[in-house]
Amino acid sequence: MRKPQLILIIALAGGLAACGETSSLQVSDGTGPSPKLPEPNKTLIPTVNIAPAIGWPQGKKPVAAAGTQVAAFAENLEHPRWLYVLPNGDVLVAETNAPSKSDDSNGIRGWIMGKVMGRAGAGVPSPNRITLLRDKDHDGVAETRTVFLENLNSPFGMTLVGKDLYVADTDRLLRFHYENGETAIKSQPIKVVDLPGGTRNHHWTKNVIASKDGSKLYVTVGSNSNVGENGMDQEEGRAAIWEVDRATGNHRIFASGIRNPNGLAWEPQSGALWTAVNERDEIGSDLVPDYITSVKDGGFYGWPYSYYGQHVDVRVEPQNPDLVAKAIAPDYAVGPHTASLGLTFAEGSKLPAPFTQGAFIGQHGSWNRKPHSGYKVIFVPFSAGKPSGQPLDVLTGFLNDEGKAMGRPVGVVIDQQGGLLVADDVGNKVWRVSAAK
Repeated sequence: MRKPQLILIIALAGGLAACGETSSLQVSDGTGPSPKLPEPNKTLIPTVNIAPAIGWPQGKKPVAAAGTQVAAFAENLEHPRWLYVLPNGDVLVAETNAPSKSDDSNGIRGWIMGKVMGRAGAGVPSPNRITLLRDKDHDGVAETRTVFLENLNSPFGMTLVGKDLYVADTDRLLRFHYENGETAIKSQPIKVVDLPGGTRNHHWTKNVIASKDGSKLYVTVGSNSNVGENGMDQEEGRAAIWEVDRATGNHRIFASGIRNPNGLAWEPQSGALWTAVNERDEIGSDLVPDYITSVKDGGFYGWPYSYYGQHVDVRVEPQNPDLVAKAIAPDYAVGPHTASLGLTFAEGSKLPAPFTQGAFIGQHGSWNRKPHSGYKVIFVPFSAGKPSGQPLDVLTGFLNDEGKAMGRPVGVVIDQQGGLLVADDVGNKVWRVSAAK
């Protein structure tokens, strides 16, 4: 066994205690349109600082911002990750987790990541279903739930166009016939297009959103590695947002160099497509900030060769200076290692000021930063279609005083009554934030 591997095993075998370097900056320094980007700090032992998942004690809940309140919309779910609101107000929740990734678990890196994900609450089998939640009396609590779709393959994103419901499994984009008000779909799906999957499927979540006219679908496909260490032949079609023709299934790369895009939303004033992106790990607690950004047709955003525009990542071999020269800097950083996944705009929200114009972001939380970052829902104010100020906390308190995760927020969406729904995959709940009474 090589010495570095032995050191890693010794360091981690005792329960994956926090190890590696420590942040020298605040999360706020890595936030905003011009984040601070210190020199990379690549250590022999990567920073591993896990918030062990414990779930919510009886009677506990997140802390809501002043002027708002939070309550459980639905409880006793099984790893709820993503949300979608149907036209009649029913809420779809993807109960899901990573598929089996045998190739991704090989070697010391795979061993480490398996331990990390297990402690962080992501080691459970995928339920592979979508559940429908119905709040018929509009009191902010779902009275009924039904299994809407099952026997899927790590489903994530959902979008409805007319009577066509699209579901992004980890390896396929599927279409189902949907009739308004039905509580379960039993018909067989129609495959629209295959998506990159396989036995190595590092970033497995695939999201989908429809264009305003319904003719195109936009699908997120995360990278198959941290920084291309498995070879760029493993990254074909990945680290990208696809544009799929809804009628034919033909697709093209709409934007590339985006390490792990998750949330997708149309900014209501400009009409631009925005995404929430997880950036790379293992070059220090202060690098690299996750971000939200508008997405330009044909744009290249750096991965793996550079980050935050044209900051070269020297770990990547061979280098590609021609692509780096084209790399677009994101619009707005949301802190290093925050694992910002969920994204929705405040359009339709009835939350009070200052949460009336801007973007809500679900931050799943760090493992590669000391101290922790993320583990909350934030709001980025917008003006004239662009971010216009520092982020504001919407929901906090997901970590207890011992640094253990009672919950981890993921997907966010505005419901039909104007409340903010938040999927919590460790707490196994969907939270609802509304104006305080």
